[in-house]
Amino acid sequence: MDLIIIAVAFVSGFLMLRCHMPPLVGFLVAGFGLHAAGYASTPLIQTLADLGVTLLLFSIGLKLDVKSLLNREIWLGASVHNVLTTAVFTLCLLVFKTLGLSAFSALALNDIVLIAFALSFSSTVFAIKALQEKGEMNATYGTLAIGVLIMQDIFAVVFLTATSGKVPGVEALVLFALPLLRPVLFRLLDKVGHGEVLVLYGIFLALVAGAGLFDAVGMKADLGALILGMMMAGHSRASEMAKSLFNLKELFLVCFFLNIGLSEQPTVEGFIIAILFMLILPLKGLLYYGVFNSFKFRVRTSLFASLTLFNYSEFGLIVGGIAYKMGFMPGSILVALAIAVSLSFVLAAPLNTFSHKIYTYASARFRDPNPEKIHHNDQLIDLGHSSIVILGMGRIGSGAYDELAAAFPGKVLGIEARDESVVLHKEAGRHVIQGNATDPDFWSRVTSSQHIELILLAMPHSQANTIAMEQIHQLGFNGKVAAIAKYSDELALLKSLGVDEAYNIYCEAGAGFARHVKDQLIAHEENVQKTHNN
Repeated sequence: MDLIIIAVAFVSGFLMLRCHMPPLVGFLVAGFGLHAAGYASTPLIQTLADLGVTLLLFSIGLKLDVKSLLNREIWLGASVHNVLTTAVFTLCLLVFKTLGLSAFSALALNDIVLIAFALSFSSTVFAIKALQEKGEMNATYGTLAIGVLIMQDIFAVVFLTATSGKVPGVEALVLFALPLLRPVLFRLLDKVGHGEVLVLYGIFLALVAGAGLFDAVGMKADLGALILGMMMAGHSRASEMAKSLFNLKELFLVCFFLNIGLSEQPTVEGFIIAILFMLILPLKGLLYYGVFNSFKFRVRTSLFASLTLFNYSEFGLIVGGIAYKMGFMPGSILVALAIAVSLSFVLAAPLNTFSHKIYTYASARFRDPNPEKIHHNDQLIDLGHSSIVILGMGRIGSGAYDELAAAFPGKVLGIEARDESVVLHKEAGRHVIQGNATDPDFWSRVTSSQHIELILLAMPHSQANTIAMEQIHQLGFNGKVAAIAKYSDELALLKSLGVDEAYNIYCEAGAGFARHVKDQLIAHEENVQKTHNN
């Protein structure tokens, strides 16, 4: 039976992927279809589903940057939105109950608030996928959206812990000694290498040191996984560990979404409730925009962040699934929630694809805050007297900066989207400022741009370089533009947009490596020849 369930899940997920939809929609559909065919969940699928949730929370902990969460627009914005959305959705559901809809008539106020709380979450999976496809993970609105999602994940963990029903005993005091083990855990991470032992160490931390230990002392197991992840987040290899666990976590979460579909049979009533949930989804988007705008972000930042979060969440499904197992949520509502999540992805996908066109339409009708009051991440950009500008200060951009700065001292400026990277570059002595070159308003916010003679597009994602080049082209820039790309078709596209020089980073890296080796060998042979002659 397990083999049949896995096969159906693969086919359904693959079809959704080919339709440019998140595969998890296919997994939900597969679960519903299997349930209709008489199949039920198995102990193996259930166990893997639980492991997926545990690894998800551990991975979230590994990525938690507490400093970034302390920004008011993150912790306060996420908190205000969660409270407002839960309150507004609660009122909407009470209206449905007052109208006599049978699905809500038997629900108590506490149950309705819980459903509204589950609907208040946005999808981390969808948001990251949308940001990666546009190459805007590090854009101002991208970091804002991800910060809000992390806060929502924390809210969900608090809920899971509060509803666990477990009362910790005196032995739970041993957990206060965990920070003392942090240096030991860090040293182990330094020595586990980069292969399968790294993956196994991550699983050990999540399931044994985290979930297992917390469960043994009467605490919520999943909370232990999150806290162990947070403890390891300060290590330089935490991101590498998260990446090594990514595919394993995603595989196990497939079983979680299958379980949702296998739990209940979709009905006409379930689809009707899901449609009602979709009708109130725009309220959630409007609240996002209002919250972001209240922190004085520009229209573009507020709008793009809102579109990225304009959906229902798989984490809301996790909350709903736990509530269903504990008897807090009817099965029909859980099914409706799963359908609504899928429908929200169907709606949000084209909205994010055409977000730039939507912004062009909206920018003519909404005004940005006064320049003096705009959030510091959205301020005007002063290029000074620089004649060479490098967009994207990753490894390639940093190397180009060092080479050009040596030849043209005081004339090179780097533009980087991430605040923390800007700080590191400044500490290294580079002239780098914060800015998002994919922003359609980027060049309109630039001052003193008349000195620019050369622009280097060195961002890691080709789509980001393409978007930046389109903005430069519309600006009417008369200087030279050079860009990097990974594939030949990307090079051709950049050149068609007017790039003067485009380089394949893989070919250029190989050629540079060969030149370096050749120079070293020639120098070595010359030294040997001189020694021989002497």
